[in-house]
Amino acid sequence: MVTTALFFLFAGLAIACALSMVYHRNPLYSAISLVGVFIFLSCIYVTLAAPFIAAVQVLIYAGAIMVLVIFVIMLLNLEDDRPLMRLRYLYAIGAGLGLVLLVQTFFVFYAVMRAPKQAVDESQTVGNTLGIGSAMYTEYLLPVEIVGILLLMATIGAVILVRRLNQPELEQMIDKELERRHEGDEIGEYRISI
Repeated sequence: MVTTALFFLFAGLAIACALSMVYHRNPLYSAISLVGVFIFLSCIYVTLAAPFIAAVQVLIYAGAIMVLVIFVIMLLNLEDDRPLMRLRYLYAIGAGLGLVLLVQTFFVFYAVMRAPKQAVDESQTVGNTLGIGSAMYTEYLLPVEIVGILLLMATIGAVILVRRLNQPELEQMIDKELERRHEGDEIGEYRISI
């Protein structure tokens, strides 16, 4: 009874944060609302006896991924966009797809309620923390490291793409840096041409 009440509380808060994410026009506020969705989803995972998934949800998604998203939003320096009047037909398409999603949700709820109840053996939990950790750092160590390097490369690429300096501004920035380092004899000699 308590777990059901907690589930509906956390699910309602996650849905409220998701609606807030869609409602806000400022992308920074939307990203912060998405952090709320991730946190409440991790609370739902705790009520479902999946502590490892909950910890990963908070550490990876609400922590690392959302920090990257907020970092990119702040680097892009997005200004308030005016709403596009030419895409008004998308509201009708979105409402239709939302109605289809609502019907599917009620169908899944109906199918779950009609399914026969089966006893769950709590001694055999799939996905416990020890099993996942030992597999991740023994058998799957190379893919984990490759994913880490790919994320690092994506972050560096995003920072490079955001820098919008044309050639004279870039040369001026290099000259100031060389003056600061007291390497004035190299001013005007650019080793790379962009």
